[in-house]
Amino acid sequence: MKIEDLGYDDFFESNRKKLKLDGFSVARVIAEYKGAYRVKNANGEYLAKITGKDMYKALTRKDYPAVGDWVAISELDLEQAVIRGILPRKTIIKRRHGDRSRVGEKNEIQIIATNIDVAFVVESVDRNYNLNRFERYFAIAFDGGVKSAIILNKIDLISKEELDLKMNQLKNRFSDTDIILTSNKTLEGLSELEAYILKGKTYCFLGSSGVGKSSLINKLLGKSIINTKDISLSTGKGKHTTTGREMYFLKNGGIVIDNPGMREVGVADADMGIENLFEDINVLAEKCKYADCTHIHEPGCEILSALERGELDEKKYSNYISLKKEAEYYEMNEFEKREKDRQFGKFIKKVKKGLKDSGHKDF
Repeated sequence: MKIEDLGYDDFFESNRKKLKLDGFSVARVIAEYKGAYRVKNANGEYLAKITGKDMYKALTRKDYPAVGDWVAISELDLEQAVIRGILPRKTIIKRRHGDRSRVGEKNEIQIIATNIDVAFVVESVDRNYNLNRFERYFAIAFDGGVKSAIILNKIDLISKEELDLKMNQLKNRFSDTDIILTSNKTLEGLSELEAYILKGKTYCFLGSSGVGKSSLINKLLGKSIINTKDISLSTGKGKHTTTGREMYFLKNGGIVIDNPGMREVGVADADMGIENLFEDINVLAEKCKYADCTHIHEPGCEILSALERGELDEKKYSNYISLKKEAEYYEMNEFEKREKDRQFGKFIKKVKKGLKDSGHKDF
């Protein structure tokens, strides 16, 4: 295997020289463990750690290596290495991790994977199917410069009529996005998925637990490398899927990354991703009467007018507003967040007082 087969190209090589790391070997991070990383290059695989100095210098989680990164290393022996530096990332997929509505809940950026060419957003046709969730994943992918594609899995569970209905929904909502229909049970769509994955390119599988991401990768690998379990009959959810991010190499030369299922997809600072994803809405926004239009209640809002005329899908509009508000909230500093929460609290008290004064029994 050559280093180019792992995705290395002139972008990384030129940056290695700029950072004066060309005196070290390069390797790609293929797995992340607690306090250590598995890295791979043309010579083999190594268990690698970062130096104490680099740990001290790291200000955020983004300063640490992530699966998909290219790193400069010093080999200690045939199995161990030290990471001397991280090369700049071509693309990155990250999300906001933690629930901002819970007091004391950590709310930090989590790196999902880096240097990705295509993000496969996987949903199954059962209760997991949700168009708004697709848009959330697309937003974080777009924001990191990553192309998205849809995998609609477990199509053996529904009739052809139901599948046609879902396909029409997907095509109407995401007309420019590639869609691949698959079934781990019947193997339908597996050859199409394999043909989609190109040699030397990196593909990341994103989705909730139980949608079949790991099973799909096992089928592509031709063997059960990733542990999977059946769906719970009582909950209809996956009992267990991937517990860590890891990179795998297909026989055709493609590179895939499996990810743990995500219960929530915080859009972090994905403002640019949202702008790109809802380009048709942004075209309308440019025609609004006011430059600072929130597109919620203002007169002369072109987006609201399109909504009233039935030219804009109501659910798509609702998700656009929700994602924009979430991204704006995350971008606020702590003082601004407290002030916004305080104003909202005053508004609720005012509403309750008005209801009480009017004789409402519940207040």
